[in-house]
Amino acid sequence: MAIRVSREQDFNNMLEIWYESSLIAHNFIDKEYWKSQRMEMKERYFPMAESLVIDNGKDIVGFISMVDHYLAALFVHMNHQGKGYGKQLLNKVKEQRDQIQLKVYKKNEEAIHFYLKQGFVIKEEQLDEQTGENEILMDWHKG
Repeated sequence: MAIRVSREQDFNNMLEIWYESSLIAHNFIDKEYWKSQRMEMKERYFPMAESLVIDNGKDIVGFISMVDHYLAALFVHMNHQGKGYGKQLLNKVKEQRDQIQLKVYKKNEEAIHFYLKQGFVIKEEQLDEQTGENEILMDWHKG
């Protein structure tokens, strides 16, 4: 497995990983919402983010996207979850930053647990206006 900077030709694979994973991890949000966000992810968010992908030589199995110190996305293909790829991607980003902030849906308990294990702390709870779901704001600081 190799971690590398994403390229524009990776966006379709990244989009499919994001979409399929979002439907499962965020099954409490109407799937039409995720469908409606697909083009914006590919055309707006991926180009503006600094993304790394983890590649097995044939396929991208996961990616992480940062906008400055904000972790905008961390997704691993459903067939490759639980193998440490998300942690590898996160650790690579931690090497490059002193602070990382993120938001995770409160109902996504698995993700909250993952980030707590990776040294993040819960800062506050807030409402995501787009979905009407509560989110948890989390922070990580080097050292």
